[in-house]
Amino acid sequence: MNVLVPVVSADGTRTWEQSKFEDLTKGSATGIAIRSSGGVELAPSFKLFYATPSTYIWAVAADESGNVYAATGSPARVYRVTPDGQATIIFEPQELQVQTLEVGPHGVIFAATAPDGKVYKIERKPKVDGPKDSKTEKDASKDPAKPALDPSWSSSEYFAPGTKYIWDLLLDRAGNLYVATGDHGEIYRVTPKGEHSLFFKSDDTHIRVLALDTQGNVIAGTDGSGLVYRISPAGEGFVLYSAPKKEITALALDREGNIYAAGVGEKRANAATSTAGASLLNSMGTTVPPSTGPSTPGMTLTLTPSPSTVGAFPFPGGSANGGSDVYRIAPDGSPSRIWTSHEDIVYALAFDSHDKLLAGTGNRGHVFAIEGQDEFSDLLKAPASQVTGFAKAPGGGLYAASSNLGKIFILGPGPENEGAYESDVFDAKVFSRWGRAEFRGAGNVDLLARSGNVDNPDRNWSPWRPINLSKESEMGVPAARYAQWKAVLHAGSAKPAVDTVTLNYLPKNVAPEIEDVSVQMGVRYQPLAKLAGLSLGTDLSGSSGGHFESPVPSSHDRDSIGVKWNAHDENDDQLVYSVYYRGDGETRWLLLKDNLTDKAYSFDASLLPDGGYTVKVVASDAPSHSPGEALTVSKESHRFEVDTTPPRVENLTASAEGSQIHVRFRAEDGFSTIKRAEYSIDAGPWKYVEPVGQLSDAKIEDYDFKADVDAGKDVVSEHVVVIRVYDKYENMGAAKTLLKGK
Repeated sequence: MNVLVPVVSADGTRTWEQSKFEDLTKGSATGIAIRSSGGVELAPSFKLFYATPSTYIWAVAADESGNVYAATGSPARVYRVTPDGQATIIFEPQELQVQTLEVGPHGVIFAATAPDGKVYKIERKPKVDGPKDSKTEKDASKDPAKPALDPSWSSSEYFAPGTKYIWDLLLDRAGNLYVATGDHGEIYRVTPKGEHSLFFKSDDTHIRVLALDTQGNVIAGTDGSGLVYRISPAGEGFVLYSAPKKEITALALDREGNIYAAGVGEKRANAATSTAGASLLNSMGTTVPPSTGPSTPGMTLTLTPSPSTVGAFPFPGGSANGGSDVYRIAPDGSPSRIWTSHEDIVYALAFDSHDKLLAGTGNRGHVFAIEGQDEFSDLLKAPASQVTGFAKAPGGGLYAASSNLGKIFILGPGPENEGAYESDVFDAKVFSRWGRAEFRGAGNVDLLARSGNVDNPDRNWSPWRPINLSKESEMGVPAARYAQWKAVLHAGSAKPAVDTVTLNYLPKNVAPEIEDVSVQMGVRYQPLAKLAGLSLGTDLSGSSGGHFESPVPSSHDRDSIGVKWNAHDENDDQLVYSVYYRGDGETRWLLLKDNLTDKAYSFDASLLPDGGYTVKVVASDAPSHSPGEALTVSKESHRFEVDTTPPRVENLTASAEGSQIHVRFRAEDGFSTIKRAEYSIDAGPWKYVEPVGQLSDAKIEDYDFKADVDAGKDVVSEHVVVIRVYDKYENMGAAKTLLKGK
């Protein structure tokens, strides 16, 4: 796992530990496989066998002599590559793609083209006595990148199904050729005599892939509903599984009779897709008119066009979004999902010589070994965008074909002699001293480390330094903010592996930072609940380490004063806070509260006499450091005023003058200005009254006004006059007087 452990011991040492799959994939691996259970090991050997001039290899097949045949596009060809790497072109049709091929008995090759697909029979010409022409062999050996057309091979049209697409070919033990087509979801059977008939028709639009089980049944996967069929030799079909994905892109069967199917693409109800090749052309920047024609396997994958013209033809599985799944259908028919990826699209499945299921994927060019339910290894990354096919190679290895660019590799059977893994760059956030490295693994492994002060190791970091795992395991790298480790695995009698690497480091302590301190009148903050199990190293205050910071709940309380601040610590230390106050004209700070872990504190306003004040917050990282090593920082708020004393109403008099009541009074406040005054007669509505001079901007204001008596009341009757006045901070003072009747 990749864990930054912020637990602070007595000396402040921290650790960075790596073993988890999702963290190890952030590093770079060469000849290294990354296990889903964690750790790394040597990958199978992976060597370039032949780089074709074509951009895409759609399928590969091998004969008993180890010759490999590649069906390609851009340009459309069938290449024959001998075990020693000599390549020739044995078929070059007029169509845009050679989509798939199958090796038949007696060295016959069946190849299907597209679009408007046809099946061709490719075979060697009968030998003719006479002088031997070795020109082709000489040309091929001179420039492997420009293989010559081999005149000793001939081709003839074998079967034309009259459909738009031919997706796959399959030969059974009797020599019958099955042709999987698109547009109408049909499979044709062509006998060794060349007689053809409709073998099976699906209600899906495309039959994408075929396989043969031990009973001679054809296993077929479709695009549209993601169906896996078992079809008897008599052509009777039975749906074994309706996958959650829309398109079945690959099939493989093991010796126990389990069927493995790869599914890609999200199912959408009544979704209409573009005609063949439209999405591919759109991905290359060409506008294609919308079509309401039959759907085709998806093509929104961004492909790299070759210099030659690329025709309007779909890339199988290319429309897939949402990743892909691999399903296992047991001999009793029960299905289960055994592998999933949100990034990779499976194009090919095959078993290696160790009976491990391999998945060739795009569009990152990875090969995975699937070993069980969600148990797998990321074996390697090919120098191409897609791994599109596998075929048996001499010596127990596999030929692996790729697209973008069209290359053939030999995978396995043994591991690489040496592999290297470089970890992701680790950011300690601050300048740090690096100590020991802890290693858990097996076999012959060299561990190295380096450090630097920029996030790019290529910009003048320290050189790689070997770590002596048999002694103190000191990294010996310069103190710096960033660090990285590398493991070099060597093949030997003991299988080399790295399970866990842990780096110990001591960050240089830096003082906390307080961004701002604010004071709000009439706010009460509620203390945050403390989470059980938090270590001293967990920053309860939400520091710069990206910890979650809960907002402090607050409520309105006019009798409270709330103080709130923002603070962080570059070391991710736990912070504690103290809050002080000081009045105007005073020199000494007085403590309000200490040992706070929340970033807010409230107190009763009545604790402070009326006046002007400033609050200071002090942040300390003491809980994370030894005594004497803690650092503090402080920040002051803006000046604020406290006024909790209501204004006074003095000299209130009321007298009758004609039909009105004449009222006089004085409003006075000891600290702030008078804001407004109101009066009410006989519990009537409150009415605003202006001071003498109209402007209310002083601590003392005089009021002199005459008020009308409500209709229906006699001015000479008894009346109650009530006055209330407010100061700047909404403190209210009131008084009343009784006007007696005559």
